Amino acid sequence: MLLAVGGLMVTLAFPGRAVPTLLFTAAVNTVRVIRHARKKPKPANQATVTAADRPVTVEWSNVTCKLSASKSSKEKIILEGVSGVATPGRVLAILGPSGSGKTTLLNTLAGRLPASSKIHLFGHVTRNGVPVDHDDQPVAYVTQDDLFFSQLTVRETLHIAAQMTLPANMSTDDKHRFADALIRKLGLLSTVNTRVGDEKSRGISGGEKKRLSLACELISTPKLILCDEPTSGLDAFQAAKVMASLRDLAQAGHTVICSIHQPSSSIFNMCDDIVLLAGGRVAYAGATADAPAHFENLGYPMPERCNPAERYLDLISVDFSSSETVAESNSRIDKLLSAFHRHVPTRGSKHDTDDEVQKVKSIQQAPSRLGMFGKVRLLFQRAWKQVTRDKKTNISRFMSSFMSALLFGAIYWRIGNTQTTIQDRLGLLQVCTINTAMTALVKTLNVFSKESVLVNRERVRGSYGVAQYFISKLLAEMPVSAFFPLVFSMTVYPMVRLSSGLGKILRFIGIVTLESFTAASYGLFIGALMPSTEAALAVGPSSFVLQIVFGGLYVTDENVPGWASWIPRISLIKHAYEGLCVNEFRGLEFQAERPYDVKTGDQVLQRMTWEDSTVLKTCISQARVLVFNYLATFAILTLKKPRFEKLQHGNDIDDEEESAVIIEADDLPNGQLSAADATSKAGA
Repeated sequence: MLLAVGGLMVTLAFPGRAVPTLLFTAAVNTVRVIRHARKKPKPANQATVTAADRPVTVEWSNVTCKLSASKSSKEKIILEGVSGVATPGRVLAILGPSGSGKTTLLNTLAGRLPASSKIHLFGHVTRNGVPVDHDDQPVAYVTQDDLFFSQLTVRETLHIAAQMTLPANMSTDDKHRFADALIRKLGLLSTVNTRVGDEKSRGISGGEKKRLSLACELISTPKLILCDEPTSGLDAFQAAKVMASLRDLAQAGHTVICSIHQPSSSIFNMCDDIVLLAGGRVAYAGATADAPAHFENLGYPMPERCNPAERYLDLISVDFSSSETVAESNSRIDKLLSAFHRHVPTRGSKHDTDDEVQKVKSIQQAPSRLGMFGKVRLLFQRAWKQVTRDKKTNISRFMSSFMSALLFGAIYWRIGNTQTTIQDRLGLLQVCTINTAMTALVKTLNVFSKESVLVNRERVRGSYGVAQYFISKLLAEMPVSAFFPLVFSMTVYPMVRLSSGLGKILRFIGIVTLESFTAASYGLFIGALMPSTEAALAVGPSSFVLQIVFGGLYVTDENVPGWASWIPRISLIKHAYEGLCVNEFRGLEFQAERPYDVKTGDQVLQRMTWEDSTVLKTCISQARVLVFNYLATFAILTLKKPRFEKLQHGNDIDDEEESAVIIEADDLPNGQLSAADATSKAGA
């Protein structure tokens, strides 16, 4: 056999039968190598180049936001003719008094201004020349509220976010290493194994939560970072650490835009550029270092040993001490605004914009993320940890179930078979259904309304869909939720000595457990429907009273008014109570001392109009309500996906709004507008 090695022909002697075997083995090994090369995940630093790898320059011009009021009041202007630019490698801070439009501007730049029929948004916002509505590049947007699953550690939170967000061609180990690198980069290494915590359980500090929020947003490797008041609610040390992290990210090539409320001098000095808003209009936009000269040219020099941020905010705020100070403040603010609002910003042609859109789309084809089943698995793991680790909630639910069972057992201790015990049994079964349902309902309302806010935020990032979240949540919570009705049933049943028999005991447990699931599903439905936890807690229990009234004890089926005949059919109390009564009274005998006394439990069921009912029928009816609540919740969550206001272009802006200042990226070598340029443009 001849073998060519490096251009040399080498003669090898093999037995005749060995040659095919060797060739087959070599072919198999070659295929294995090729398959391994195809499957081998790319390192994080060698991933496919996408639009996210490009530095981002954000430009906005003539941004105007109006809020339609009632017919009797005037239209409110939140932003008016706001223009500016943010460039890579620099931190841009948006400052202004309360109500000046800081958060509205930041939401507009992020493309996340909540949609409303009363809001009218005009202007142009582009990223690298591409309108924000057409730009699919990942954007890190850190809101004021830091929401997490409290029972997860810092590392677990980031690892799950990495597995959800990073491309599927990265291995799990590579994703974890990427997340760990972010932990080190943002100074969270000391808290890596600490649970995040919430108002009920201690966890990491407020500053660490803010940096964890930033880390979660950075998982998608965005080049644009927006933060809404990242230092609010933090002490000076934590606020400085958060801003230092943002400054480091800017120096690494990111574009950082943040709104800041009353920054300290040290934090203000970390900002390369500032935008000052007064009444929704720009009072200054440019380099932080050029601001003192700009205001001094306008007759407002910087006092010695004064926090520049406080000085600027004082200049653009209204003093309401007296009518004279109000007039003086308004005059000063008008002077500052008129110095900046002189020119209309130029915009690229539609042809140029279309070219940029196509250019970006051509490089935005990133590898797909985790599949549906992979996301369900991850979300199940997260939900399971959240449920099982919440010891305070689980202990309180256990004690509530156990103590209420002890109380009911003590009240109805060893109930007999006399005539008077018939009413006692009916009352006991009613309070059992109410207690079980209310416990599950209130717990769900408390948790789900808060959790849905976090879920919507993750859905906006495209981490997962409603189906994956809903399936994983139900799978994780059902086993735990079934434990507490079991504790209640196994405590109260032997104490009261209800009807004996293993079958009756098991049916009792099954009915109560199914009712607990149905009550929790009703809590999901109300929680998804209501806008806040407070509203859900108000509507849930109050609407539950109606189900109790039509639950079978107070109004029999025959006496329900025609207009309310639908209520018993959707009442989970009614179906559970009917099932418990059928299970308890069917075949039961009572002591009869008088001819007209009730002798059997079937007579009781006949008086309740349930003589033809069975436990199976009531469970099926209960299951229908359960499925309806699940489907309704799913539909509401799908429909309530956050929607954002779209920018309107063209000639929709009033003529007076076309006096917005031009802030062009090429006015300076670094793309920043100096105070001198602003003054010269103002005088043009």
